[in-house]
Amino acid sequence: MSTGEHRSTPPHAAIVYHPGKAPVERIGSAVREQETSRSWRPSRWYETDPADAGIAAVEQALRDGPAVVIVAGGDGTVRVATEIMAGSGIPLALVPAGTGNLLARDLGVSLTDVEASVAAAFSGRERRIDVGRVDLEEEGGARRSHAFVVMAGIGLDADMAAGTNAVAKRHLGWFAYVAPIARSVLANRLFHLHYRVNGGRRKSARAHTVIVGNCGTLAGNLLLLPHAVVDDGLLDVVMMRPKGRFGWAGIGSRLTAQGVARTSRLTRRWMARAPELHALAYAQGRRFEARFDVPHLIQLDGDPFGQVVGVRIAVEPGALRVAQPDALN
Repeated sequence: MSTGEHRSTPPHAAIVYHPGKAPVERIGSAVREQETSRSWRPSRWYETDPADAGIAAVEQALRDGPAVVIVAGGDGTVRVATEIMAGSGIPLALVPAGTGNLLARDLGVSLTDVEASVAAAFSGRERRIDVGRVDLEEEGGARRSHAFVVMAGIGLDADMAAGTNAVAKRHLGWFAYVAPIARSVLANRLFHLHYRVNGGRRKSARAHTVIVGNCGTLAGNLLLLPHAVVDDGLLDVVMMRPKGRFGWAGIGSRLTAQGVARTSRLTRRWMARAPELHALAYAQGRRFEARFDVPHLIQLDGDPFGQVVGVRIAVEPGALRVAQPDALN
């Protein structure tokens, strides 16, 4: 090396992990293999604390200046990391370790191949995706702001998040949601809301569920938002407004058919000719605002965030850099 030539310091990765979910030993083995083959410095590990949902772990990881932050946990851990990392310029890599793993599914990250997920973190291949930013208004006037990358939901979606405990989710997976879904469907309580999209004319509606999404697919291959794309700079909205059990049956059939349509050309043709379903009302835009006559539960990426009387949701296009796997699964 000639005089004055500077050798740059090798990069390091940060691993933010949920201790109750992440396969730490397997991740560690895969990380060490990548560090050795790419001459990176040893990675730094940050365990999330349930007291703050992992906020302190992510903040400390960023302060230490990593080249990439590997998040090993469920949708809630990923949401917290997104809220802090959006706009930071540091890429986030996913090692799915939760029940839904909805962002990972949408991005084509393997749910079982830890080694491939870790390799993607070190590869340098990236994709910029949108982030939803939501302002919540409580009944007393207090306001909070949070981010999400999958979906924000009021109604059935929020009932599922609030009515299903962590132990049941860990042992039963998506079967744990059967009871809260059944209770909500049988009750079929509609609520009144005033809303507008993109600052347009304010409208009124009665709905059972309102979901604003950045990703469109639920677990079980149910395609809830067929036009949602994680990097199109838009949010997709669906209102479920069924009339009784037959209305719910129609919604279930349509969502299942939409999921099948993605992989079947014949089904896609049928869906293109299928009439609109009154029980499902769709909209798309960069902003969505709504107020409710009475407080309602809201969930963000599967976690409950209490009762609100108003929401303002906007998209931040391309705000999050994520490590991209080689190919969709």
